Amino acid sequence: MTSASFLLQQASSLLLYQSVLSDEIGQAFLDLLHRLHRNENRNDSLKSYSHLFRKLAEQNQTWQDYLVKKILNDENPFSQQVQWVSLEQLPSALVKAAASDLNSLRHLYECDSKTLSMWVKTSCQLNASPITWEMGFRDNSFLHETENWKSVLPELAAYYQTYGCGIFSRYQAFTWQHQQLVGISHPDPIKINEIVGYDWQKETLIKNTEFLLKGYSALNVLLYGTRGSGKSSLVKGLLNEYAANGLKLVEVPKSELRNLPLILEELRQQPQKFILFVDDLSFEEDDDSFKALKVVLEGSVTAKAQNVVVYATSNRRHLIREFFDDRPRPSDQDEVHAWDTVQEKLSFSDRFGLTLTFESPNQDTYLTIVHHLARLAHIPLSSEELEFRAKQWATRHNGRSGRSARQFIDFLQGELSSLR
Repeated sequence: MTSASFLLQQASSLLLYQSVLSDEIGQAFLDLLHRLHRNENRNDSLKSYSHLFRKLAEQNQTWQDYLVKKILNDENPFSQQVQWVSLEQLPSALVKAAASDLNSLRHLYECDSKTLSMWVKTSCQLNASPITWEMGFRDNSFLHETENWKSVLPELAAYYQTYGCGIFSRYQAFTWQHQQLVGISHPDPIKINEIVGYDWQKETLIKNTEFLLKGYSALNVLLYGTRGSGKSSLVKGLLNEYAANGLKLVEVPKSELRNLPLILEELRQQPQKFILFVDDLSFEEDDDSFKALKVVLEGSVTAKAQNVVVYATSNRRHLIREFFDDRPRPSDQDEVHAWDTVQEKLSFSDRFGLTLTFESPNQDTYLTIVHHLARLAHIPLSSEELEFRAKQWATRHNGRSGRSARQFIDFLQGELSSLR
């Protein structure tokens, strides 16, 4: 029969996955086992149980869900190395250690809240068992579906190969802050099928992204066009479409563009595929960010990272601002080859392998977008009324665009909901 002593032994025997139990919930679980094992003070055991209960409730997850997620996200020699080579190519000792740890962790997994509650009741000589923290499993991980965790080692290896480990398995989207990648817990949920129009641009960008995911040569892309035409939404929609295939997105604020070479160097060390997303791109004169992006687009002595592409959006076809004063004039002080400098600025957008243009939609396209979004949102208005109000919205607000159509439907949803 499983006991607190046996589980403590299993936890102590972990060779690779020790950090699975290193945070507050893991430590609360171990603390309760220690107190039950020593059986010294009834109140201490109750306090430990209460502490674990509260921590699980704060995270709104069961002990089993917590443990599975920690295993899938854990960064250790096995999860790191198996991303690059097959199980057969790993040192046999590393594979055996991973299998042994999974076996031990399975024993900890089986110790659910009911078991702990029963042990606390017995240890503290209570009349009734403490309330158990229970809820259904919220994910469909293969680890929930089998009792023999050793047997799913190949599936675990495949998971790490697709999604990575550590921060890369915990998040799909990132931003760059304070010289490091920061995970985004709630990325924009926009879907590709919500974006209407621009079919050729959409198909081209999807095809290029699939090249990236398949390991083929993919191009950096500039999405240029009027504001609100759906350029940014299309890039974000790619993440939601292909996250299950291991695609990640890193949004780089303009203020951090100078760090692009540093970001690229960190990402090239990962096996996953990344889109470096730069929104609303433009440069001022002598902008250091211009030089950093130029290095990333054109390359340097360092080889191009095959797992990273740059997708940038801009309202400007020429990304570097040009003034009439920049035009060459005959003068002793002028640069000898001044037109070369001007052309260097104007041709910067050509350094992207693909430039996709998004023109402002006409009225028919705008209304098509409105109808599509209205169907997705289940707006119960007649076609005539919907179009009449959509035209009014465009006239009174931001004109005809995909963004304006989205804002109109969002407002309409709120208005109709308030009338129910």
